[in-house]
Amino acid sequence: MSTPAELRASLADRLTENGALTEREWQSAARAVPRELFVGTHFAPVTGSVPTSYRPVREGEPGWLEGIYDDRTLVTQLDGRIGPEDTAGEAVTGIPSSSSTLPSVVLRMWQQLDAEAGHRVLEIGTGTGYSTALGAHRLGDANLTSVEYDPTVGAAAAAAIRTAGFSPRLIVGDGLRGDPDGGRYDRLIATCSVRYIPLPWLHQVKPGGRILVTLSGWSSANALALLDVTGPGEATGRFLTDQTSFMIARPHDRPPRPTLDLLPGDESPTFIDPATLDSWTGGWVAQLAAPAAVRTGVGARQILWDLSTGSQARTAPGPGGGWTVTQRGPVRLWDRVERAVRCWQAAGEPHQDGFGITVSAAAQRVWLGTEDGPGWDLPV
Repeated sequence: MSTPAELRASLADRLTENGALTEREWQSAARAVPRELFVGTHFAPVTGSVPTSYRPVREGEPGWLEGIYDDRTLVTQLDGRIGPEDTAGEAVTGIPSSSSTLPSVVLRMWQQLDAEAGHRVLEIGTGTGYSTALGAHRLGDANLTSVEYDPTVGAAAAAAIRTAGFSPRLIVGDGLRGDPDGGRYDRLIATCSVRYIPLPWLHQVKPGGRILVTLSGWSSANALALLDVTGPGEATGRFLTDQTSFMIARPHDRPPRPTLDLLPGDESPTFIDPATLDSWTGGWVAQLAAPAAVRTGVGARQILWDLSTGSQARTAPGPGGGWTVTQRGPVRLWDRVERAVRCWQAAGEPHQDGFGITVSAAAQRVWLGTEDGPGWDLPV
């Protein structure tokens, strides 16, 4: 049986070989930080269960330690309140609300942030504390502040971080407000996703500093953005190629919704294949066009439901070929989506790295190609 140190070294070697881990200092962090301290117990999805159910994985089970050093996300909380220790060992259903993200993603993001020794860094979303410990190893305890929204999650992370031998500044509070004491940071990294860039971040990162964050929304499409802060409350940046997703910050999550009743509406043809929305970037473009909508369905049968107005749109195969769309309500959801998708298609369907973002106190705009190109406002 391999020791934890051997498993850490093996993981670091694999991540180096596949290109996820390229910098010596972060390789050292990956070899030093014991992930098992942060995810000693966790949930494993039950294969084939619908809806997905999760089985608690206990410390010491056969394959437990080896599983921790797989490059995979480990769920540690469901529904904002259920941990593995809260079950009697049976599988349970729920929505993941806290996790330890794939080590490859965590380490790649730390490298993309371009944080160096001496930089002061604000981390939004302590989570299990594994990412925080990696950052503390590389940057030093005094240079890292991490904010966690959930008090239970934050307390567990603090204990694990101390056990691992690190002592960064840890805060329990609303990370969307940044550091409650203010501060001037060189870098900000978010391990949760947001619908838009919170303005406090733009005032707490110095001009010339950087923010790395995943933008998401109520249709669960994601895009990773690296922004340069250009002045107080202002930033500009580009989206990266990585297909990165995080749980959305709880204050930005969609509100509770009643059961959807599909109601009659106006039917017309649509000139885009609805299955385009199933692609990573296609779904994200649709979310930009209809940010208050939830998207369900697959292939030719897509459903959009605007949570602010109740407007609906649903697509279906046309009787003679092609597709039809039925729309209802004050917002013509599919018209907005179709215009955005056709604009993206006319540009050659670039990946997300073909898009950029400009943020100011007045608006937050995602644009295609260049800053003066077509764009969409985020729902600030």
